[in-house]
Amino acid sequence: MKRSIFFLAVLSGICFSSGAQVLSPDTPNDGVYKKDAIRERQPIPYAPLREADVMWKKRVWRVIDLREKMNLPLYYPLVETNGMRSLADLLYNAVMTEGSPRIFKGGVDDFSEIMTITELKNFVEKVDTMYVPDLDNPDNPPVMKVVPRKFEPSRVKKIWVKEEWFFDKQRSVLDCRILGICPMYENEDKEKGDTPLFWIYFPEARPLLAKYDVFNRFNPSERRSFDDIFWKRQFSSYITKEENVYDRVIGDYAKGMDALLESERIKQEIVNFEHDLWEF
Repeated sequence: MKRSIFFLAVLSGICFSSGAQVLSPDTPNDGVYKKDAIRERQPIPYAPLREADVMWKKRVWRVIDLREKMNLPLYYPLVETNGMRSLADLLYNAVMTEGSPRIFKGGVDDFSEIMTITELKNFVEKVDTMYVPDLDNPDNPPVMKVVPRKFEPSRVKKIWVKEEWFFDKQRSVLDCRILGICPMYENEDKEKGDTPLFWIYFPEARPLLAKYDVFNRFNPSERRSFDDIFWKRQFSSYITKEENVYDRVIGDYAKGMDALLESERIKQEIVNFEHDLWEF
């Protein structure tokens, strides 16, 4: 009898606790659970690598076009939404507010010339002037108005990536490590193309990239960070340069379809090297 009364009391308590909802004084959570894991994540450390273990390597430069369907998670959202933001917006705000990671001048990709915050701000956040109608006196000629310009993440449509492929004989694997990334800022005159904004040494940016997730259209509950995108190479790109004696890009000696075929040739050369290692 006492045991039955005990079970009834426990069951009543469970029903009461599940039916009653206590309002929290904190900010309402936009979801069914609190998303803490992504902010506590750390990047996966690289495997140890010695110079003696590298039997072969090839350095290439490639472009990630953020307008391609596979790369849209890196381009959107243009305005921070639900804690997610675009790659360009994340990098720019981290550099401007925290000063980390370090940035290097976009014209040089060997990380030898450090770029200051002031130089970046003067390049992006310019002050422009334009003539607008005088609303108070419509009959008067237009008046000049000062219009401050701010950084626009939507104008970063391409990311330049510098990476090295190498064969590690200690682990018997062909591996790739990204050395640097560079957002390309679209010019006001689109016919002039894009301008390199700044280079970031990728290993320094990984702790930041690992803490911000991107949209996963297949399963939003699978938290996927920017670092995961680069680590798993879940992006579409094309090669624009390989390390060569002339230090020239593909566009210097091939145009149009020939440039595309040359890019595919370099990519296939890396694939064939790995294939030939294990062919008997």
